[in-house]
Amino acid sequence: MVSKAQYSNYRPASSIMQQVTFFFWLCSGADVATLKKCPTEKSKYAGIGATVFFTGLFAALAGGYALYTVFDNSWIAVACGTLWGLLIFNLDRFIVSSMRKEGKFSREFLMATPRILLAILISVVIAKPLELKIFEKEINSELIIMDQQQLARQENEVKARFMATQDSLKSEITALKQEIQTKTLQRDDLFRISREEADGTGGSKRKNLGPIYKIKEANAFAAEKELIQLKLTHENQITLLEKRVHKSDSVLTSEIAAIENAKVNGPAARIEAMSRLTQQNTAMWWAEWFIILLFIALETAPVFVKLISSKGPYDNLLKIEEHRFAMVEIEELAKINAETKGRNSGLSPMEREYVKERLDAALKSS
Repeated sequence: MVSKAQYSNYRPASSIMQQVTFFFWLCSGADVATLKKCPTEKSKYAGIGATVFFTGLFAALAGGYALYTVFDNSWIAVACGTLWGLLIFNLDRFIVSSMRKEGKFSREFLMATPRILLAILISVVIAKPLELKIFEKEINSELIIMDQQQLARQENEVKARFMATQDSLKSEITALKQEIQTKTLQRDDLFRISREEADGTGGSKRKNLGPIYKIKEANAFAAEKELIQLKLTHENQITLLEKRVHKSDSVLTSEIAAIENAKVNGPAARIEAMSRLTQQNTAMWWAEWFIILLFIALETAPVFVKLISSKGPYDNLLKIEEHRFAMVEIEELAKINAETKGRNSGLSPMEREYVKERLDAALKSS
């Protein structure tokens, strides 16, 4: 025997359960007034509604996380994730509530096929962001590798773009320096010859400062002047070319620095990282498919529950209500036709016949 005090303790829990059940009925898209007349159907539609609700909840979480990786802003992610969850919830609710039980499985399955395909598509869309969150650590490690590979590839592309110009400039600098070096060797050689002529170690082998020595000395000094003039012109050109090389190096360094700051971390990069991981790791490939299949099962569960369940009292009452509205529609159309025919009694027989034929045709087509 339960006392009044004990009963009062049970009532709040019972009231909460009733409210939760009522909420899940609304989620299932069922007509609550009709459903209350069918006690055996209440649990089934509460289960369908719960599945629809939690599918929408998972969609909100998945959409919020996916958008957080795009905008890196919690408020935008929460707002857009909630909107996405409500969209999926409303779509699932419409899919389930629009299915009608007629007791013919083949016909019902044919009608449900587009809804099942849509549910599979929705489940794949919902599952992908959650997969990225579940394997976040592995994906972050793979993103580091992808960053390094992309950085090396982009650095090579940038260097290749600057290499032709820099090689051309460096070749010009080398050629100018080579001319100076050649002229310097030529001058040194002429001074050596004049010196050897003066001390008798070369040339005429006679130690003297005669005309031959003066000619050779004059040639050496002429070469010295030419070298000074060559250095003056070439060194200016070399300085300008080296400045251009330095400027090119600065631009190259800044572009490489910009590449290093632009790291891949968006949804597309994470999906690519996930794809690479599944190709490299069989266990992750299976895990990814199990997650997708799990969400497909959750998303298609309400449709399959209604599809495989037998035609119940709720379906019969719903059909009666729909039939009642259909009959009321026919009755009202007939009344309007009769009133119209009565208003046209003053017309000629041909005109009345024309109006009658048009009204009858409109009634049949409706």
